[in-house]
Amino acid sequence: MSRTANLFDLIADPENVRLAFYKAARGKRSQLAIVEFSENLDMRVQRISEWIESGSFPLGRFHQFIIRDPKERIITAPCFDERVLHHAIMNICEPIMDRWLIDDTFACRTGKGREAAIQRAEAFSGRGKWFLKLDIRKYFDSISHSKLIAQLSQRFKDQRLLELLEAIIFAFRGQIGVGLPIGSLTSQHFANFYLGWFDRFVKEALRIRGYVRYMDDMVLWDDDLTYLRSTHLRCQEFLHDTLSLELKPEILQRTANGVDFLGCRIWPTHVKLNRRSKRRWRRRIRLLERAARLGLISESALQARLTALTAFAASAGAKSWRFRQAVLEKYLVDGP
Repeated sequence: MSRTANLFDLIADPENVRLAFYKAARGKRSQLAIVEFSENLDMRVQRISEWIESGSFPLGRFHQFIIRDPKERIITAPCFDERVLHHAIMNICEPIMDRWLIDDTFACRTGKGREAAIQRAEAFSGRGKWFLKLDIRKYFDSISHSKLIAQLSQRFKDQRLLELLEAIIFAFRGQIGVGLPIGSLTSQHFANFYLGWFDRFVKEALRIRGYVRYMDDMVLWDDDLTYLRSTHLRCQEFLHDTLSLELKPEILQRTANGVDFLGCRIWPTHVKLNRRSKRRWRRRIRLLERAARLGLISESALQARLTALTAFAASAGAKSWRFRQAVLEKYLVDGP
C-alpha cells in the first residue's frame, strides 16, 4: 500500500487555513465566534497556521449537547478554531482517504451521499433474492484509537501529520483509548475510513457483489441464503478480531419483503419512506408550521428547512410523493 508524504506544510499553509475558515463558516456567518474571527481574519489565520506548524494547537475545547433524532445522541461540537483546523486537514487529506475507499461506500464523500446509496441499494435489490443487514453497536464509541492510528499510518507517511492526527484522536477520551466524538468533521471521515478495511474484506475475501455501506449501516445481497448465513459469521469475526467492533443482531430476509435502509423501505421495483421516517417527517413539518405561526422562525429559515426536509423525503422516490403532498397541504396550506 503506497503512502503519501509531504502534506503537513500544505495543511499549515495560510491560504489553506483561509479556505478552511470559509468552509467552516458556511451558513453560520451570524454566529458570534465566526463574526469575531472574520473581523481579524488575517491575524487569526496566521495564528492557526503557526499553531499547526509548531505543534501547539490547543485541542479539546468543545461543548456538548443532546439530540433525540430519534434515539438519544451526545453531540460534541469543537470550538470554531478547531473546526477550522479540521477543515484545513481534510482539504488536503480527504482526497487521499477517499481514493482508497471502494465505490459502494457512500457517507462523507463528494458525489456520493444518502440518495446515491439508496439508488445503489435499489439496484442491488433486483439482483439478489436475500439480503443481510448489518449495523455496528455504538459505532463511534467503539472505534479503537490505536487501530485507527495504525490505519492512518498506512496511508500517510508524513510523521508530523500523523502526530497531528493522533493528537486530535486522543483529545477525546484519550485516557481510555476508544471512541470518536459525534459532531466533528474529522470524526466523520475517520469513522468512514475505519470501516474501509471491512469493505475490502467483503468485496475481496467474501466476493460479495451486492454490497452497500453508509457509515456503519451495511447491506449485503446474494441468491444463496446458506452463503449469506456463513457470511454473517465471517463478518462478525472480522469486525471483532480486526476492528474491535460488535454487531447488533442481524436482519436476514427475502429481498422481496423490502429492506429498511437510511430511512427508506427498498424493494427491487421501488422505494418508499419507511414508517419511522414518515412519523418523524410529519412531526417535523407540524413543528415548523407551529413555529412559523407563532413567529418563532423567519420566512427564509422556514423555506430553507422545508427544502431540506423535502429533499430527504424526495430521495425515497415517486412512491412517497402523495404522502409528502398530503402532509404539506394539511399543515402548510389548510392549517393544523
